[in-house]
Amino acid sequence: MLTYSFVDLGSDSLYEHLYKCIKNDIMNGKLKFGDKLPSKRSFAKNLDISTITVENAYAQLMAEGYIYSLPKKGYFVSEVKTFSKEKPKRPEQRQETAEELSFFADFISNRTSHDNFPFSIWAKLTREVLSGEDSTLLLPPPAGGIIELRKAIADHLYQFRGIGVSPEQIIIGAGTEYLYGLLIQLFGNSAVYAIEDPGYEKIAKIYMSHGVKVCYIPMDESGIRPEVLETSGADILHLSPSHHYPTGTVTPISRRYELLGWASKSENRYIIEDDYDSEFRLLGKPIPALQSIDVMDKVIYMNTFSKSLSSTIRISYMVLPEKLLERFYEKLGFYSCTVSNFEQLTLAKFISGGHFEKHINRMRNFYRNQRDILLESIRNSSLSDKIQIKEENSGLHFLMEIDTDLSDETLEAVAERKGLRISCLSRYYHEPKQAKQHVIVLNYSGIDREKMAEAIDILSQCVNKKAEN
Repeated sequence: MLTYSFVDLGSDSLYEHLYKCIKNDIMNGKLKFGDKLPSKRSFAKNLDISTITVENAYAQLMAEGYIYSLPKKGYFVSEVKTFSKEKPKRPEQRQETAEELSFFADFISNRTSHDNFPFSIWAKLTREVLSGEDSTLLLPPPAGGIIELRKAIADHLYQFRGIGVSPEQIIIGAGTEYLYGLLIQLFGNSAVYAIEDPGYEKIAKIYMSHGVKVCYIPMDESGIRPEVLETSGADILHLSPSHHYPTGTVTPISRRYELLGWASKSENRYIIEDDYDSEFRLLGKPIPALQSIDVMDKVIYMNTFSKSLSSTIRISYMVLPEKLLERFYEKLGFYSCTVSNFEQLTLAKFISGGHFEKHINRMRNFYRNQRDILLESIRNSSLSDKIQIKEENSGLHFLMEIDTDLSDETLEAVAERKGLRISCLSRYYHEPKQAKQHVIVLNYSGIDREKMAEAIDILSQCVNKKAEN
């Protein structure tokens, strides 16, 4: 007769403990295929437990296939094939921490400072949304997003970007990366995408991860080169004409019309205008959007609130041309909007209440001062006679061409060992060897002002280091 101890059960019930004991004996080979188990009544009497306890343990073992029963004969051990008698070890939990925390200064990240987020206003508007008892809060939003936010965005685009669109043309999504995925599905996997070279490397990774073909179009001082685009076989052009990253290039009006002309030559050609960061041009008015001069309905305008508010507010939007809008709802209208109603309504109030405009103006002044402090730190350092600053007015980064014996790769590595996270322009080229060397891309939006002077001194030490043989 099988005998088990019922001391130190822990959190298990009696039947769970009995079930585990029998299962372990089966798995360890103590109980073999075909062995008969004791009857429920005799087993219960031997263990001094209730028959119900034994019955429940047997029922669980049968449900999992460890034992089987034969009418009027009893319970028997099933044939259990195992690959290993050892339970696989649980993998150690990965420690995920913010990457930039390990650096003294991070000139790559575009994170938003905690002190610059309008917490009090955002909290007030959130309370208003939650206390409004609006029945729409808990209803699934339309595929394009709630109409209140789309109306607020449409008004903002008309007043500040010169874009006249209906709210229905606006599609809300949790980040531009998600919206890119929708567009790829909309156009189909056979479409070929042209991207800027150099360019933001993540864009190429997103397209390629969806299995679509990507071609890299070289740039000149005016942006994408139309003659190369024309022979590339591309159907969709992805570009940032108002503020290119990382060069800071602004595409002039003549080149914009050339690109619109390219798009008009085929029904299947479109331009995705990524207007990220356009609000923060620090000299003069923001550059008009390419979409505002598009009369052929060929431009898909995209923007995000991740930079203007916070990188953790994953709310982005795209404006579809009318001819694509119908196709979108026919093909992709089954998708649910990926941004919660709570966030959408709060943002709608933030924009329509004039808070967004005030926030942008305040942040533009903040970033202008941020840039000026960094430039002053550079001028007062030993770097001053070894560098040339370019595109300092175009947005939240600028280029610094530097005189050094180090290769770009070595310079980045030396800086990292000294606690600086920097990137050179060559990193953003499809073929880095084709890039101009010794040009650093300095993102300054998230740098602590108290650290700027010291960070530049550290960078100066890196630059002065002689190239190792």
